[in-house]
Amino acid sequence: MKARISLLNKLRQQNPLVHCITNIVVANFQANGLLALGASPIMADSIEEAADVSAISSCTLLNIGTLDSSAVTSMFAAGKAASTKGQPLVLDPVGAGATGFRKQTVAKLLEELEITLIRGNAGEIASIAGVDWKAKGVDAGNGTANIVEAAKDVARRHRCLVAVTGETDIVTDGEKVIGIKGGHPLMSRITGMGCLLSAVSAAFLSIGKLAPIETVAYSLAFYKKAGEVAAEQASGPGDFAVHFLNAMHQLEDAAIDFDQFIVEEEVAK
Repeated sequence: MKARISLLNKLRQQNPLVHCITNIVVANFQANGLLALGASPIMADSIEEAADVSAISSCTLLNIGTLDSSAVTSMFAAGKAASTKGQPLVLDPVGAGATGFRKQTVAKLLEELEITLIRGNAGEIASIAGVDWKAKGVDAGNGTANIVEAAKDVARRHRCLVAVTGETDIVTDGEKVIGIKGGHPLMSRITGMGCLLSAVSAAFLSIGKLAPIETVAYSLAFYKKAGEVAAEQASGPGDFAVHFLNAMHQLEDAAIDFDQFIVEEEVAK
């Protein structure tokens, strides 16, 4: 990615309101992470207010981690309100292939809503793409499918961006692919790291609408950098989470290394 973009200061100046319909495991970590970033979280999953909250928010995140039928109803209401207002709508398909209920819910959300970004791990994106992969519950699992091509296919079919996170993250619009290196293994030892990333990407998208794929790539790079900084100070998973929130709060635009961005031909290497 040739252009050097500066988004972090802009985000902190605008303090976007991020509506999260999320799961009970990660809600607190997600809210604190958004605050550390410089955004403003609101967790509202009641059908009585979900649409109203999305209508006044800068962006909306739908996370299916602890799914139930009432949450699904609220997701549709919130998603439609966000799209009506022209605000980014991010889907985190946690454990998309783990059960029939999750798989059916994701398919219906993608069919009926105008999703801006799907952010998931390899197993989740493989499930949506319908390619061979052995996921492990909500974990990525493993397989032999070409995840880059699977992500591009999902992006084209659903007319949205797709971000797949792992050792090397990728984001694609179905044609262009940007890879992002970096991060630290401790990031996979904390519950909710991926869920928080989806919310962070939503926050950045709300202030970077004119260059969405570059904005998502930036959010992934920012997140990986925060993980690297936190790991330098942490002794293990317990205090890593604390240092990670501090790193998100303290990082500046200048800390983002654009040399870690790689082009499509190199992503699969």
